[in-house]
Amino acid sequence: MRLIDLTLEIQGPGREGGVARVEERHRAGGGTRYTSRVYHFAHDSMAGTYIDFPGHIQETDDGQDSASVPIERLFRVDASVIHLDREDGSGGVSAEALQRACAGPVEGGALIINALGGRRFDEVVFRSVYLEKEAVRWIIDTGVHLLISDIYESQALHGVFYDLFGAGVSTVCCPVNLHLLTVPRGKVTVLPLRVSGVTQLPCRVIAEWE
Repeated sequence: MRLIDLTLEIQGPGREGGVARVEERHRAGGGTRYTSRVYHFAHDSMAGTYIDFPGHIQETDDGQDSASVPIERLFRVDASVIHLDREDGSGGVSAEALQRACAGPVEGGALIINALGGRRFDEVVFRSVYLEKEAVRWIIDTGVHLLISDIYESQALHGVFYDLFGAGVSTVCCPVNLHLLTVPRGKVTVLPLRVSGVTQLPCRVIAEWE
């Protein structure tokens, strides 16, 4: 078994996340003295790799958040993977392109789309490669409830997230190392903090392949 971390490291304060301040606390008692560290973080819910549950959009809210989503929908979910090699600025990815690149039928509750080949999501112009409307419908029709992809919406905001969330599909954004998934099927685990009322937050994503 091989484990591959698909998680973008959170670095630096601000939107990209990170530690804003380290507080040192000096402790003494019972003949022991030590200094502990307490970290104060400063980032929004889109720091690093993050998950959106359908409730991220009010109009598609299904009542679940990171505290209430059933853990089996995130832990060791059977996943299929699709690899493309789209260049910067190459526009929409069609349903036909996804289906042609898919090694057989999509099986399991998760789909991983590596549309950019060895490029990271931030190595192309923002939203210059995206899922076309028909591709989103194809993804929904596979029956998955979890999508991990290096592309989603276009700059025109043509409803990718609205449609996915409306169909009950949660999305993981800004993953890395997708090109290292060299077999078409495996398992994936997504580990967000369990925070009541929160529908978008950073997460750890681990792929598990034979």
